[in-house]
Amino acid sequence: MPTGGRHDPFPSFNFAVEISGLTVAGFSEASGLQAEIEVQEYREGGVNGYIHKRAGAARYPSNLILKRGIGDTAELWSWYCKVLQGTIERKSLAVVLMDSAGAEKRRWTFQNAYPVKWAGPDFKAQSSEMAIESLELAHEGLVF
Repeated sequence: MPTGGRHDPFPSFNFAVEISGLTVAGFSEASGLQAEIEVQEYREGGVNGYIHKRAGAARYPSNLILKRGIGDTAELWSWYCKVLQGTIERKSLAVVLMDSAGAEKRRWTFQNAYPVKWAGPDFKAQSSEMAIESLELAHEGLVF
């Protein structure tokens, strides 16, 4: 919220994850939001002062990683199990950043995402930490 003409950045803890248009609550972390443009260098004959740099294809060097506390629902585990059995079910997935009032401010949509890695919690009898599961998703592109 602007204060006296000042625009503060949005806090990173206020986000939601949507899978196939449905909000999936309870994620404690979303990482791997990365995109980059490959740079192609081109030397022009007779020009020794510089190398031309052209924009190449977009690439996504990191998979999306989601972490959340394990609860009663097992939809992420079931989705991953389908992949283990050879059934690749691709879904649209969005990470949505919200302001302090809960209004959507930014949306990153991952196209044709599917799980490629699942990690369960570490169990420690002396700890009171939440049981956290992690799901890594490959995707075919990021749309802003």
